[in-house]
Amino acid sequence: MKKIALSLTILLGALSASNATAFDGDVNAGKQKSATCAACHGPDGNAPVNIYPKIAGQHPDYILKQLQEFKLGMTSGGKEGRMDPVMSAMAMPLSEQDMKDLSVYFSSLNMSEGSTPKDVVEVGAMLYKAGDAERGIPSCASCHGPRGNGSSLAKFPKVSFQHPEYIKSQLEKFRNGTRNNDLNGMMGDIAKKLTDKDIEVLSKYLGGLH
Repeated sequence: MKKIALSLTILLGALSASNATAFDGDVNAGKQKSATCAACHGPDGNAPVNIYPKIAGQHPDYILKQLQEFKLGMTSGGKEGRMDPVMSAMAMPLSEQDMKDLSVYFSSLNMSEGSTPKDVVEVGAMLYKAGDAERGIPSCASCHGPRGNGSSLAKFPKVSFQHPEYIKSQLEKFRNGTRNNDLNGMMGDIAKKLTDKDIEVLSKYLGGLH
């Protein structure tokens, strides 16, 4: 918990120092470069297959960070960044400007709405908004916001309306350590405390979080 609290303190300082996106990209150029992305993420950034994430409306800073780290995962042989056999290969030929253009383009689109099953609303809302103090699980909303919109400057992603299947897979990867590109290991520390049931409930709850 101390590690998480320190990370949040650092982030609050960074947020107060700036209120603008950290880079400039060209939306029109990004649209021209997005054709290959459509195969998995859809032409409008709303992935038709639920194992892939919706990236429409996602924060450009977050998209840029992930693209940079997918490329780093490939160039470092998986020792750094974020390694994925598909995305790391796709990111390899991208220049920094390509990544910026794609980031602002997909950010400019609208993420499609999802839904939350009625049977997980109460438990999901409690875990998301309040966490579980007895198990040392902080509130998800403290970083991702009460409506799941995240923070561009802090590079916390928008998680509302995301495919539950994708959320579930990422929480499991954070928990088992196969994904570890989160700030100061915050998500890894939290995910290790989540049960399979917690992950299932949170994933479904976020699907329709407004």
